[in-house]
Amino acid sequence: VQLQASGGGLVQAGGSLRLSCAASGRPFSRYRMGWFRQAPGKEREFVAAINWSGGSTYYADSVKGRFTISRDNAKNTVYLQMNSLEPEDSAVYYCTADRSGSVYEDEYDFWGQGTQVTVSS
Repeated sequence: VQLQASGGGLVQAGGSLRLSCAASGRPFSRYRMGWFRQAPGKEREFVAAINWSGGSTYYADSVKGRFTISRDNAKNTVYLQMNSLEPEDSAVYYCTADRSGSVYEDEYDFWGQGTQVTVSS
């Protein structure tokens, strides 16, 4: 599966952004999807995951209550709605997909290119 993330940009602290990830190449609806991020000088970290149906989601503690992951299987797209953004959320955000596993697993088969999110204070 090929993944194309978009929607990043520059936003002030307290603002919102919505990232999108369009998938192609395989039946999207069968894939567990996730978002990770990596800030300069830091390790890549898990952000959020959603199962194939959208009925199960999982979030990193740092974003819980502020970010929402969702998917539209008819559009082969997964979203990450980010509200109440903080400067610490600045990073390159990556979309990921896997053919199996639960939302609690952090191994993914496929990775898209990243999209930059910058939150100014």
